[in-house]
Amino acid sequence: MTFMMSKILVVDDERSIAETMRDIFQSAGYAAHCAYSGDEAITKAADLCPDVLLSDVMMPGMNGFEVALQVKQICPECRLLLFSGQIATSLVAKGFVQTFTENGYRYELLSKPLHPSELIERVREALLRPE
Repeated sequence: MTFMMSKILVVDDERSIAETMRDIFQSAGYAAHCAYSGDEAITKAADLCPDVLLSDVMMPGMNGFEVALQVKQICPECRLLLFSGQIATSLVAKGFVQTFTENGYRYELLSKPLHPSELIERVREALLRPE
């Protein structure tokens, strides 16, 4: 798979974080887009069908796991990367692990903050793995 121009959808309710990550990916040659809520992410995913979803877990309204499940239904080939800087994430994750497993959905949970080069490497790895 060619990495350049792979579509990445970055979802974070903190605009500055989402936009910074989008800029990092765009400077690395990816077609990166932002969404600032779960609902906006679902709408954009329906239009873009991203190759990679990179979503914060802890957001108001729909959390990152809920976003990932809906995006995966819209775009079955989308790779899922979730990230969080909050300890409460492990409690939220427990409720979704079985659902992801039952549906055969793979995801990776990353900790914030991540160095830009590691973030890019994680996306490259996700793009290489078969879905």
